[in-house]
Amino acid sequence: MREPKGFLIQNATMVNEDKIFIGDLLIENDRISRITHHASRIPHPASGIRHPASGIAHPASRIPYPASRIETINATGKFLLPGVIDDQVHFRDPGLTAKGDLCTESRAAVAGGVTSFMDMPNTKPQTTTIELLKEKEALAAGKSLANYAFFFGATNDNLEEIRQLDPREVCGVKVFMGASTGNMLVNRPEALEGIFSGSPVLIAIHSEDEETIQANIREFRERYGEDVPMEAHPLIRSAEACLRSSERAVALARKHGSRLHILHLSTALEIPLLDRGMPLKEKKVTGEVCVHHLWFNDADYARLGSWIKWNPAIKSEMDQQALLAALLDGTIDLVATDHAPHLKEEKANTYFAAPSGGPLIQHSLVAMLEMHLQGRIPLETVVRTMAHNPADLYRIHRRGYLREGYYADLVLVDMNDPWEVTPETLLYKCGWSPFEGVTFRSSVLATWVNGHLAYRNGEFDETEYGQRLLYDYD
Repeated sequence: MREPKGFLIQNATMVNEDKIFIGDLLIENDRISRITHHASRIPHPASGIRHPASGIAHPASRIPYPASRIETINATGKFLLPGVIDDQVHFRDPGLTAKGDLCTESRAAVAGGVTSFMDMPNTKPQTTTIELLKEKEALAAGKSLANYAFFFGATNDNLEEIRQLDPREVCGVKVFMGASTGNMLVNRPEALEGIFSGSPVLIAIHSEDEETIQANIREFRERYGEDVPMEAHPLIRSAEACLRSSERAVALARKHGSRLHILHLSTALEIPLLDRGMPLKEKKVTGEVCVHHLWFNDADYARLGSWIKWNPAIKSEMDQQALLAALLDGTIDLVATDHAPHLKEEKANTYFAAPSGGPLIQHSLVAMLEMHLQGRIPLETVVRTMAHNPADLYRIHRRGYLREGYYADLVLVDMNDPWEVTPETLLYKCGWSPFEGVTFRSSVLATWVNGHLAYRNGEFDETEYGQRLLYDYD
């Protein structure tokens, strides 16, 4: 047997299951073995969160100093959260690794407090067969510092492979109901019917109506030629395009009783389509919002142009506020990134030539914590939508919470440590960020992945890699 190893994190302000409390947490090997509570909440000036003043006498129930090979960390005044689970990333591996790869982007993830990710299938080759899915998992096993999962990509003609997916081992099937690479646009009615009736796993969709988008492109090309202004992006990839596609998908899900998850919602119009007023585990139609759709709106195109060109497009301030309100009331369930790096020279281009997407995973947690510090979102909601809800929605085995017996996927945060995003601080392989010049008031001090201290104070320990996520299905 391995000699026990682990960490005792003392006096941390823990945020978990809608509670904030001071306590100790013991990690042994890859699991959380014990959690003790010291005190309830009182005002804390740095963050607006209530926590006990320094020097408070702790009760006798605190965890005793354990055996050898246990490192003790004094986390007084610091916040200990379950690691972020990002259910939508494009790490570009295999085949597009000039932009990013499983090594570089998982390092950026861990430095940002993201301990698990779910990668999308539009790589080269595309992940549209079970054999290619297994090859991608094997690639990550020797490269990814974070835990990993991979969506299976739907096409118009791979329904038989979809039916063979094991829900205990595959997070979901990704359906592009809008333009995508190669043959991954699923637009045949019979193919969609087959996927929604036959998929044994959750169906996650990129939802934009291609016919509407192409009609808008023709209109703007007639008006501007190739010099379409970047501000036209949310008019070309319009709210109406999103709504038409999402309505079609929801109708299919209701018809067949499918579990449908609408990725990167960008409009107020789509929010009423989601299930609401019930526990997440009972919902059949769920939705997520990405950090960039909460942080930016269409007024930012004049300043940032192609650097905030995403699909679906960043839209109006009204949409931005509606998305936040739906996140706060529990209608929208998850926060993700759609981390999708492109090279600088690709992005610094005219409207039609500049690809959509950008890097975000290193900054997703601190951006949401900044929104908390601005008074826009409770800290408990940040943790619920970035850790608890992804674990519950995908039925991930023993992750997403600070619970005894769960995997020790944790992040330690200083909520009063301002720093500016500069090119020198970036860990993305593509070397740029739409957040350059932004000052965040919180910072990630340390990240544990399966009990392994993968990141601490700017340094990485790559002696252990992440694990493949597994799922609890009967």
